[in-house]
This record gives sequence, structure tokens and C-alpha cells, in this order.
Amino acid sequence: MSSGNTRPDKDKLNQVVAEARRDREAREKTYRERALKIYPWICARCGREFEGKRLRELTVHHKDHNHDNNPPDGSNWELLCLYCHDNEHSRYLDAEWYDETTPGGKQEPPSSTHKPFAGLNGLLKNND
Repeated sequence: MSSGNTRPDKDKLNQVVAEARRDREAREKTYRERALKIYPWICARCGREFEGKRLRELTVHHKDHNHDNNPPDGSNWELLCLYCHDNEHSRYLDAEWYDETTPGGKQEPPSSTHKPFAGLNGLLKNND
């Protein structure tokens, strides 16, 4: 038994998502175009050069990870290829995790419940 309001709710949600995407794309387009005018089309990490159709693989990375911080001189940007950009964000997330400490102040690594060699010692002794 579905209510009659399901379709208008879905339409409203689709409208909000589409508007958010348009806004993001418009914002990205402006700072991306400025960054491509300021910097050479080279990945700042791996040094690969980009031109033509492959230029789409070159992304604008915000050094402070704040996508709203877009100074006109481009001082918060660097051009990174897709791979280096993903790597940079992965490193940032890892650093965030390791900067967190437990309430007692001691930093603990993630716990693992799987112990692949549990009972191995007993199996080795049984073969003797």
C-alpha cells in the first residue's frame, strides 16, 4: 500500500539533487578554468603532462581540502592527475584516522578479529 505522495516526494528529491549538481559543476568550472590558465598542464606529483582529450584527467586539488576556498591567485590549488588526486585524499583520510586518539590519550590501531594463524602451533606439534 503506497501513498499517493511518493511521486511528488521523489520528484522534489530529484530536483534538489539536480540543482546541487548544477551548482557544484558551475563552481568547479570557474576555479578549474582559472587553475588551467594559471598553472602548466602537468601533474604536481607525478609530473605527467596533459593535453587534448587527456586534459580531463587533470584535476584541481584544494591544498586545504576546502572547496569553497578559491583565492584568485590560485594559492590553494594544485593540478593533480586522477591517480595522484585519489592518492592524496586517501593519505588525508589515513592521517585523520591516525590523528584521532582514544579518551585515555593512547592511539590504537584498528582491531582485527581474524587470526589466520590461530592454532597453527598446535597443528605443527601434531605432525612431529
